[in-house]
Amino acid sequence: MKEKLYIIKIGGNVIDSPKALDRFLSDFSAIKGKKILVHGGGKIATELGKKLGIETKMVEGRRITDAATIDLVTMTYAGLINKKMVAALQSKNCNAIGFSGADGNLIRAVKRPVKTIDYGFVGDIEDGSINSTLVVSLLGQEVMPVVCPITHDGNGNLLNTNADTIAAVLAVAMASSYETRLFYCFEKNGVLRDVNDDSSFIPELSQNHYEEMKGKKQIYEGMIPKLDNAFLTVSKGVHSVYICNAFHLSSIVNNAQPIGTRIS
Repeated sequence: MKEKLYIIKIGGNVIDSPKALDRFLSDFSAIKGKKILVHGGGKIATELGKKLGIETKMVEGRRITDAATIDLVTMTYAGLINKKMVAALQSKNCNAIGFSGADGNLIRAVKRPVKTIDYGFVGDIEDGSINSTLVVSLLGQEVMPVVCPITHDGNGNLLNTNADTIAAVLAVAMASSYETRLFYCFEKNGVLRDVNDDSSFIPELSQNHYEEMKGKKQIYEGMIPKLDNAFLTVSKGVHSVYICNAFHLSSIVNNAQPIGTRIS
């Protein structure tokens, strides 16, 4: 029987609030067993960009990453946010180490080809691009990787990569070694039937139901890449995927409170 591995992606408004983030990191630290934390931080990058005079350009919920923006997001994600999280986890007796995709050749990506839109320095991850040996070694030493959404192409270029995608490809890559459980955590209670009603979460979501909701425009831009990644991981051997409120994480892990959406 494989050992459990929890891969937890934290995003949304939780990262923006020091108090909420500290509470989440306490819950993350308390989870027993092997775990990996993946984080975003787009709103913080946008705010910092305003101070530095770097304009944010978005298309369909995705950031256009020009030369100035790749510097901005590298500073924000791989520096400011990542190191603050690692320091906070150390204060909670959780021995964490921060990573971008370039560190230890953890995640390689390829620059997204220009079709109708030039996304700039945005990276897409291909199969076999995760340094699984390094991850297994770290977990074996009881060191918890904290991974930011910056990857590299192997030719010295850094790339901005969707954090939901990074969590998904890590989960798939680790599925051969562990019983991998993936959690997408943010400020909502899961996938909602009504975006303004937090009690309207769907306990279990199938691919057919998802496609139906997308067709009716009941699923919003930011949720689409999250769900696309979630269904892909389930089809590739990941044990389970949940989309849930960051503050219900420990309850779901301990099977105490089924608030959230399980992807089936």
